[in-house]
Amino acid sequence: MVNMTFLNTIDKPNWCPGCGDFGILIALKGAIVELNIEPENIVLVSGIGCSGKLPHWIRTYGLHGIHGRALPVASAVKLANNELTVFAVGGDGDGYGIGMCHFIHAMRRNIDMTYIVHNNMIYGLTTGQTSPTSEKGMRTKSTPSGVIEVPVNPMALAISSGATFVARSFAGDVKHLQKTIVDAVKHRGFSLIDVFQPCVSYNHVNTYDWYKHRVYDLSTVGHDIADKMKAFTKSQEWGDKIPIGVFYKVLQPTYEDELPQIKDKPLVKHPIDNVDIGGLMDDFV
Repeated sequence: MVNMTFLNTIDKPNWCPGCGDFGILIALKGAIVELNIEPENIVLVSGIGCSGKLPHWIRTYGLHGIHGRALPVASAVKLANNELTVFAVGGDGDGYGIGMCHFIHAMRRNIDMTYIVHNNMIYGLTTGQTSPTSEKGMRTKSTPSGVIEVPVNPMALAISSGATFVARSFAGDVKHLQKTIVDAVKHRGFSLIDVFQPCVSYNHVNTYDWYKHRVYDLSTVGHDIADKMKAFTKSQEWGDKIPIGVFYKVLQPTYEDELPQIKDKPLVKHPIDNVDIGGLMDDFV
């Protein structure tokens, strides 16, 4: 892990003006303050993409990793010191494309951490190619005749893969997003927050106005977050009305709960002076 005092080489964010990432950054900072967690007890792990820059501008411990690998690194951090509050951050291409296998397995393990996905339905950092969540028919640099694939449905995938907190928010509603992050961190288990994050430079379809005219909060319609089948039904809604908020929440044992090695204290606090790794070294070196 790298102390953000040294990692923060740019004074302020250099995202495109109007980028939805600014809303996510503000909401995450606000959530950390609201939760009253000391910065030294937080680790923020990101992948590659515009979202990958986020650890540079929050003064916590953090690691800017490689494409699609934020979740395995975040999982290792949590298992090494389960007293830490761990965030993983990625984009739709990072998390739902090259990182899809890690996404599914982290959810089914129910590791206690929060995964925030900046979902702009485009590859923004590489200047506008189709992503796993691009809508069918969308014209991009890589699909000039329109996307012919059905997009990934992160909500349905998370519910079916074992995530115990599944939510969606919108970068244009910072108050809603901050509350969602707070609720996710308080939940014991794997929490997914898929965030509609408008890309003002390369996605001129799914804009701020496009979302504002469509999104509605599930908490305002009496949605039962404990009902898995109703949550799955809500995950299929798309079009003139699109739900945000908590889709599904259930309490189950976490991955850490099943590990006797960290029952009494974190792994990093165990003594190692009496550990002999000679046999392992002989086998593998």
